[in-house]
Amino acid sequence: MVLMPSIKLSPEDQATALRIARASVQHGLSYGAALKLATGDYSLPLQQTLASFVTLDKNSQLRGCIGALEAYQPLINDIAEHAYAAAFQDPRFAPLAQSEFENITIAISVLSKPVPMTFSSEDDLLNQIRAGSDGLILQHGHNRSTFLPSVWQQLPAKKAFLNQLKIKAGLPAEWWDNTVQISRYNTFLFAENTT
Repeated sequence: MVLMPSIKLSPEDQATALRIARASVQHGLSYGAALKLATGDYSLPLQQTLASFVTLDKNSQLRGCIGALEAYQPLINDIAEHAYAAAFQDPRFAPLAQSEFENITIAISVLSKPVPMTFSSEDDLLNQIRAGSDGLILQHGHNRSTFLPSVWQQLPAKKAFLNQLKIKAGLPAEWWDNTVQISRYNTFLFAENTT
């Protein structure tokens, strides 16, 4: 069983994190770099060393998503860097234009530490996966990919979720090898109010 770490972000901390993410994108539009922060100016929960992904949507369509699977810096700094990267460095999209800025919605996923899974076959793995809540990391040699738990909204079937994860890693959808490594994690997800 994967247990979430004690990620407790108050509504105030969530609002601060979203404000900083948006400010970092605006800073990128103006200055071509992520917003630099003095970590000590923020609450202790936002100073925790945690990994995050920042997702940008435009008109309910993905517009960029960048993050880290392993924690290596204070959360607030991680969010600022990944918001900038999601807007300007996601290789699937052109850099965000100023004309798009008001139309993007920002979501932040704070990740628990990934836990390796043990399984004997693809069917065994599929039986263990918790649809709707597990984020998965697939690794085989140099091939690596991840899907955040939010991807279950588009791919609710376990087999389709896993097959698309393989494709994202550059592997065939129906490929399988028992030496593949799979880890799972949970996320604490919050987003700008779109109403």
